[in-house]
Formats: sequence, C-alpha cells, structure tokens
Amino acid sequence: MPAALEGAAALFAVPPVAFGPDGTDVEREFARGQALIDAAADVGIEHVVFTGVASTPGRPGGTEGKKRIKDHLRERIQSVTVLRPARFMSNYLASTPIGLDGIVHGVHRHIFPPDEPVQIIAVEDIAEFAALAFDQPDRFAGRSLELAGDAPTPAEAVAAISEATRTAVRYEQVTHAEATALNPEIAQAREHWAAGSRWHADIEVLRVIHPGLRTLADWLAESGAVLLRKLLLETA
Repeated sequence: MPAALEGAAALFAVPPVAFGPDGTDVEREFARGQALIDAAADVGIEHVVFTGVASTPGRPGGTEGKKRIKDHLRERIQSVTVLRPARFMSNYLASTPIGLDGIVHGVHRHIFPPDEPVQIIAVEDIAEFAALAFDQPDRFAGRSLELAGDAPTPAEAVAAISEATRTAVRYEQVTHAEATALNPEIAQAREHWAAGSRWHADIEVLRVIHPGLRTLADWLAESGAVLLRKLLLETA
C-alpha cells in the first residue's frame, strides 16, 4: 500500500466491514483499516476523509470496528474528517442471498417498522461531502458529519419506488424470529431499533452545507428508477 499511496496528497478511506464464520470480524476489519492508515502515515499523507457508518445513541462511533479505525486514524494523521452515512438509497438495488434490504419478487424486506422514518442517503452525496472536505480542509478538519438526505418511512419509500418504476412494490418488516434465523446480529439490530436507537443526521443543516443534497425522489429521477425498473423486470 505505501507504493500505491506514494505521491498522494490526501486519502479517501472506506475500510470495508469483514465477516467470519461467527459473523462480523472486528479484528480483521480493524487490521485492514490500521494497515491502510499506517501506510498513509508512512508516506506523509496529512489529510484523510474517513467514511464509517451512522452513529446511534449508545454507539457514537457507529460500530466497534469503525470506532477503532477512527481512533487509530486520529492518532496517526494530522487532519481527519469523518463522514458517517446512514443507509444507502442504492441498497434498494441490493441482491442479497438472505432476502433482506433489496427488492425480491416485488417485496422489500427489512427490520424497520413500516410507518416510522428511516434516514437514507445517496452515495453520490457522500462523494460530494468528501469533495468539500478535500477542497476546504481547514473548514472540515476535525469534524464528524452524520449524513442523510431524506427520511421516508419504508411504506413511503416503496410507494415512491412503485410510482417511479410503474411496478408494484410492497414492504414487509421481518419478525424477530425471522431476523434471528437470518443472523443474531440482525436480530440485535432490530431490537436496538425497536428500543428507539435511531440515526440522527440533521438533514436541514446538511442541506445548507451541500444545497444539492438528494432526496429519495431526486435519486429515483436521476438514476434509481431506471436501475430499479431493470432489476424488477429481471426478478419478476
């Protein structure tokens, strides 16, 4: 990695979550992030924009792996901006073997209650905030931004997708038993959400920083509807 980073002025770091036989592998995730950060420090990179995950009450760093990487990053790199995005709008395009988060046979399934808002963001807007941080390092150095661009309920989201794609899509909330059968970590996330643990980006403030911040309707009109229509036709 030092050879790959040689000559770079800054780094956009997105260390991926790692999985093992027992679920999330925090040690492997941290080791990968640590290696990237150390390589950046060794070649003299002074500014890193780090993308983690949105935080919730009781989990200010998002997840254990992301928190440990962020702490190591602040120890090694002089100027750090942390982005914490909520759920991606493009997750509606996901094709997962467990049947959660994408749209399968016209059904979108997830852990969220159908009539409670869920914050989401277009990945394009994560790039926009990263570009702002790189362009204005003095303004964004040391800052952590919780990112979201919209907060529809799951029922509102599938209604918007149905209208935009002209294809009927409905929402189903997985039960606790179904979530447990999929993965105990999914069941735990469902329990935390039911207990009131929510993402909390201030969307109106973010829109002042980045006036072009996309709503779900914007994302659907820009690219999402075309991609989803293709996906829905393939899985019909």
